[in-house]
Amino acid sequence: MYHLIFITLVWAFSFSLIGVYLAGSVDLWFAALSRIALAALVFLPFIRWQQTARPVMLRLMTIGAIQIGAMYGFYYHAFLFLSVPEVLLFTVMTPVYITLLNDVFAGQFNARYLLVALLATLGAVVIRLTVPNPDFWLGFIIVQGANLCFALGQVLYKRLAEQHTLVHHQCFGFFFLGALVVSLFSFALFGDLARLPATAQQWGILVYLGLVASALGYFVWNKGVTLVSVGALAVMNNVLIPAGILVNILIWNRTADLFSLGLGSAIIFAALGLNQYFDARKH
Repeated sequence: MYHLIFITLVWAFSFSLIGVYLAGSVDLWFAALSRIALAALVFLPFIRWQQTARPVMLRLMTIGAIQIGAMYGFYYHAFLFLSVPEVLLFTVMTPVYITLLNDVFAGQFNARYLLVALLATLGAVVIRLTVPNPDFWLGFIIVQGANLCFALGQVLYKRLAEQHTLVHHQCFGFFFLGALVVSLFSFALFGDLARLPATAQQWGILVYLGLVASALGYFVWNKGVTLVSVGALAVMNNVLIPAGILVNILIWNRTADLFSLGLGSAIIFAALGLNQYFDARKH
């Protein structure tokens, strides 16, 4: 759980950095590509090509292609239609997707995990229950594409770790190589070379996002995914919402309904406590 909490704090800053400094000024296909390329470079020296079975290698590349390669394509473009808090709000369905996808792969229905995920979703909706802008539906659909990719990647990684003994740092480079293939292809098709970063600040943000939010973030997060139950994983996906909005308020002076933030956060943490209770009863 500590892995997920730590990366939640790291990622809480990413939403505002993208929404405030990159969206609308830097080509978002390049922004996604640069993050993934930097992260891949970090893990490339650790890859053990001979020790990693080919099926595991291919599955890791597929997971990376889905979880961040395809997800970034949706996620970054959501900021063109939505504010930072709105993007955060529309991620509320990720816990539900995680529980339902896990049930599909397991061939069974787990009502407890779905209950916990729906409670976490309710808490997130309470935080940002506002009147939508005219781009509501388009932005909502784009974010759901990102949510599905992120949820599917987490479930697949968790199942892979259950089926194989993974030395995470020695094989995680394949995750980023898979994402890099998708990102390179997307930038080649849709990228705009006229909108590359123009300032040191923009380049600095991209370097931070690549080395810290992506390289460190996804490695630690996915390792944490393998150490918690599906219910806890579902809830932690929505803890990012109050954390991200709080950062947006405190550092970038954005406004928010503090009562709704507090009430919604309390519901999310109640969902986390309920899940811990269910897990304790299992043992």
